[in-house]
Amino acid sequence: MLQFIYSQLIRLLLPFILVRLWWHGRRAPELRRNWYQRLGIVPRAEGTVVWVHAVSVGETIAAGPMVRRLLARDPDITILMTAMTDTGLAQAQKMFGDQVRYAYAPYDTPGSIQRFLKRARPRILVIMETEIWPNMIRQCRALSVPVFLVNARLSERSARGYERIQSLAVPIMQSISWVAAQADKDAERFCRIGVTPSKVSVTGSVKFDVDIPEDVRDASLAFREKLADRVVWIAGSTHEGEDVQLLEAHRQVLATHPDALLIVVPRHPERFDSVADKVEKAGLKLARRSEGSEPISAEVYLGDTMGELMMLYGASDMAFVGGSLIERGGHNPLEPAAWGIPVFSGPHVFNFETIYQRLLDDDGVKLVASAEELAAHIITLIGDARERKAIGNRALAVVNKNRGALEKVVDGIIERV
Repeated sequence: MLQFIYSQLIRLLLPFILVRLWWHGRRAPELRRNWYQRLGIVPRAEGTVVWVHAVSVGETIAAGPMVRRLLARDPDITILMTAMTDTGLAQAQKMFGDQVRYAYAPYDTPGSIQRFLKRARPRILVIMETEIWPNMIRQCRALSVPVFLVNARLSERSARGYERIQSLAVPIMQSISWVAAQADKDAERFCRIGVTPSKVSVTGSVKFDVDIPEDVRDASLAFREKLADRVVWIAGSTHEGEDVQLLEAHRQVLATHPDALLIVVPRHPERFDSVADKVEKAGLKLARRSEGSEPISAEVYLGDTMGELMMLYGASDMAFVGGSLIERGGHNPLEPAAWGIPVFSGPHVFNFETIYQRLLDDDGVKLVASAEELAAHIITLIGDARERKAIGNRALAVVNKNRGALEKVVDGIIERV
């Protein structure tokens, strides 16, 4: 009954969702041009199609090494990547060019999913992390399309939410063919909400298999050269409610180190202008990457372009990972850790519980509760290059020690196709 109610509710909401899509298309014309893909109208496909669904930018980046490995194992397969957001799709296109096909993911109405499956004809569906859509999964099962949930994580909060709707959740979970969980706790929670235990494996997080391409390294080095000898700290993937705190932290840093530079990279592009306004209202000298402004004379450099966060991490001496000073759950700390620089986050990191715990166990990350605490740590490390390097090396060691999940995931997918 809950499945029926859910499907009918999505159908009723669809006109309003499409209006909202059109409205957001004012700033992202791509959304309007390809709106029909949301209804499952995609080009027809032939051959062996592997459908890889990643909700947005973070999941798309995590899927990158897996997609490359699958193509290397079997060049004859066709990878169809979908995302819910325009930024996720743009990230995929930047990473793979014409090596893979792209489309917006269909909305989770029965009709949209049916049209998509009829045209795309996937052999399997690989969902990154925990993007669970009831109609998507159930209709794949009806057409004998195996569904793999890889790099899967499930917080205790989310598990309790699924338990409250067991009559809907359990049939969906039982339709999943394989869960490649990041950690034992994740595996236990998936079993608790209905996934058959024999279909759950603990593979680790593929995010530890972070790959920094040579062109990104070269671009990072070239950008760093423009900064001369300035000490640079970066705040990546920031959200509303964090920017003012981070700017206040930078004010405190500038009081003792006036040549320090803060790079701010908001998580969502629609916030670029509002963050720029906050910087100017704070009385700080601003340079914007999108305008080609030189960072050398700025106090704050706004990374308001897409797909360059990894490069900017590499040009920095220390990194703060956003979504964590507010109750958003945090973002991936392994990207800056892979560059061997100190990593800071706020206290709210439940979305990456296992990753943060491994970093904390080896003193590879520092959690801070306020702008004042963050500023104090930044100031200390600016004055102690040896300790800065030691902390960065510990973060990098955690990344290297936990590599290997990627091969397990790719092997598991190929074995089950």
